[in-house]
Formats: sequence, structure tokens, C-alpha cells
Amino acid sequence: MAAAAQILVADDDAAIRTVISQALIRAGFEVRVTSNIATLWRWISAGEGDLAITDVLMPDGNAFDVLPRIKNLRPELPVVVMSAQNTFMTAIKASERGAYDYVPKPFDLTELVSIVRRALAEPKAPAQPTDDMGENMPLVGRSPAMQDIYRALARMMQTDLTVTISGESGTGKELVARALHDYGRRRKGPFVAINMAAIPRDLIESELFGHEKGAFTGAQARSSGRFEQAEGGTLFLDEIGDMPMEAQTRLLRVLQQGEYTVVGGRTAISTDVRIVAATNKDLRQLIGRGLFREDLFYRLNVVPLRLPPLRERVEDVPDLARHFFQEVQKEGLPRKTLNQGALEVMRRYHWPGNVRELENLVRRLAALYPQDEISAEIIEHEIAADHARTLDRPVDGNKPIDLSASVERYLADYFASFGEDLPPAGLHGRILRDVEYPLIAAALAATRGNQVKAADLLGVNRNTLRKKIRDLDISVVRSIR
Repeated sequence: MAAAAQILVADDDAAIRTVISQALIRAGFEVRVTSNIATLWRWISAGEGDLAITDVLMPDGNAFDVLPRIKNLRPELPVVVMSAQNTFMTAIKASERGAYDYVPKPFDLTELVSIVRRALAEPKAPAQPTDDMGENMPLVGRSPAMQDIYRALARMMQTDLTVTISGESGTGKELVARALHDYGRRRKGPFVAINMAAIPRDLIESELFGHEKGAFTGAQARSSGRFEQAEGGTLFLDEIGDMPMEAQTRLLRVLQQGEYTVVGGRTAISTDVRIVAATNKDLRQLIGRGLFREDLFYRLNVVPLRLPPLRERVEDVPDLARHFFQEVQKEGLPRKTLNQGALEVMRRYHWPGNVRELENLVRRLAALYPQDEISAEIIEHEIAADHARTLDRPVDGNKPIDLSASVERYLADYFASFGEDLPPAGLHGRILRDVEYPLIAAALAATRGNQVKAADLLGVNRNTLRKKIRDLDISVVRSIR
């Protein structure tokens, strides 16, 4: 009968050591526990243990500092790291330093035991050294949904697997694609992005693959395509669901054969590019409607990654808001904080525009309000005003809001709220104010408080804008660099 595998557990919390050891013993493992890094290192140096589980922050050191030593001494030993510092960089550092897996606290014991079994069953190759990436955090959030994203990204960093990122507009798909590139093996190469929905359909093939002089009317010189520009790096194909069928066929050939031909050219060109695609549409539905090639879908969807909408991770709203306030402060806007009431309102909100909507809200708050602390009343006002905005913004990547229909629905609801009675007199002025206030506020936020630029954006005289700001009592931050 084979001896039970020995698991080494290091954590300074006695309760955590107890629950982990009990779960592992029940699963049939032999367990040794310690409260410090020094003892763990001594055991590993002596050749003990078939797998190690350790917290990152320990009283006598940091597990990330000792991980490279462990991998140099015993490259075959799987090490699972745990941490309550549940950030993207924690997952990336764990991967870079050679950890087998990263488990955020609080964790599921059943999942932890499953990871241990899988690690012991898999022969692990020695970890390859990588450069230290620093502490800049491209992704923000500590929710369970984001922890799943971090762990998936950490596993894909040192691969060239094709990834398809799905998610609603505003969830941060390009940010994730950039993180895959910036922290992956191709980070020294270029990152090139192309949005399929933003390019005329008859020009997409030329944009992707380039064209020769005279290939079509207006092609007065040879032009390189995005594949050539991304050589050795990453090509991000945003809104892949909007790619026309002809271009899909050519892209499939690139993925199958690793080569392409420029428009108007005859010679096949080999390419070394990692493909990351993104979509806010259901590609399987497009396949059913004959709008997307099924064989291309399977080539692109090697690693599917779904980004959750913000309403599914509202516990991340405070961290995201703080992050965006820090970013706008770097741009010269004043420092702001949110009180607890404001945070509670933001947690309850459904965020149809996702993270992008939250970022825009933070920019407005920083630009338009003189208060250092933002209250619940201000957040409620901004959220309510946002629903009445006249800006023609897209809601599904293609179709703009029907503003007339939106106003009609708003007015119908408004009149219905009074039952058989009529609302107070002066409705025309109130509706104009409801429309003008958020329109002007949004223009000022977009121009960071610059009234000259805001007037140009709105197409009104500067004096007219100043009068509107005064009459509508719109707060404007004037100390902008």
C-alpha cells in the first residue's frame, strides 16, 4: 500500500491551519503545519513534503520571497499560495514566482482539496524565470467573480493560447486583453487593437492584412495591416461578431496555417501573432443565424473568458471608485471621497453601463462638485440625471438610444405618477431643466471643466453656456490644470 502524500501547511492563523489540516487528513493525506516561513523552508530544504500550502504574508517573511528559492531547490514540489490580498497582481506574482496555484481567502475547502489532488497527479515542469512586473494594477476588484478571472489570467500568461473574451459593453474586455499581453510572454512585442464595428466592412480585410499598391481604388501605396504591425506580439480583435464572412474566411486560414496574403498580393506571409478576440454578442446565436463561421468560433474560443457585468460584482464598486478617483487626481482634478451613504447607493444601483459608467460618474463627480466628500444625495442626483441624458450613446455596441422614445416613456411615467390629477404648472421649464442640466454637466465633465471647450462641444455661445451654468446652478471646478 502506497504511503499517503505529505502536505506542508504554513499559516499564522491557528484556525485556518486547523481547518485545512482536518480537511486534508479526512481526504487521506498526512499533514504537517507551521505558523512561520522559516520552519516551512527548513522542512522543504530537508526534502520533506510532497506539496506545500502557504499564506503569502507571514510574521517572519513573504512567501513570494521564498518561492524562487523553493523552485530552485525543489522544482518538482507544487506550492499552493493563499492570500487575503485578493488582487490581480497577487495572482500574477504567484504565477511568476512558480506557484502551482493561487487560492484567495476566504476559500472553499473542497476546492482546495481538489487542487491538492490535481497538483499531486500532474507532473510539473520547472517554472521558467520571468521579469518582475511591479505593482501597477491593471484590473481592480476582490469579488469572487474577479478572483476567478485573475486565476484564469495567471494560468494563461505564459501561453500563446487564443482567447475569446465575452462580456457586456463597458466591462473592460480590452483592459483584460492588454493585461494578457503586458504580463505575458509576448510583452516585449507590440499590442495592436482593431475594432471590427468601427471599420467599414469593405475595408476590414485591408486593415487586417494590408494591401498592395493598386489593389483597389484609392490604394496609392502599399500599406501594412494589423497582422504585420502586431508581429511577435498580440492582435486584439474587438467586436469579432461584427466581422464580415469574407474576412472570417481569411482569418480562419491564418489561424489554421499561420500565414496570410495581403490584399492584391500573391505571396503567402508567415505570421507569429497571438490572437485575443472580444465580443459583446452571443457568437453561438450568430452561428445559428449564419452570420459567424462555426469553425472559426472553435479556433478562436480555445480559452473562453467571460467578464461579469458590474451588477454581478457590486462589492467591487468601492475599490473601483477609489481607483478612478486616484486616476483623475493624477490628471489634476481635486481629491474626493465617498461617504458610506454614497457607497450604499452605488452598491444598490444596477450599472447598465458597467465599469465604464462608473468611471464616467467618478469623472463628473471630481469635475463638477466642490465638496471633498461626496454624499448619497449627490450620487442619487447624478444617477437620476443620467437616465434623462440626451447624449446619443450606444447600448449594445451598434444601436443608439431612441431619445424621442425615451423622453416619451419618461413623460408617460411622470404623468402616470399623478393618477387622474395633472402635475403642477411649469412643466415645460422643469423638463428643459432636466434635459439641459445633465447635458451641460456631461459636456463639462468630458472637457474636465473647460468652459470654452464645453461650449464648442455643445455648439453654443460661451456667454450662453456661462448663463446656463449660473441659472441651472451647476457646480464647476475651476482649479483644473
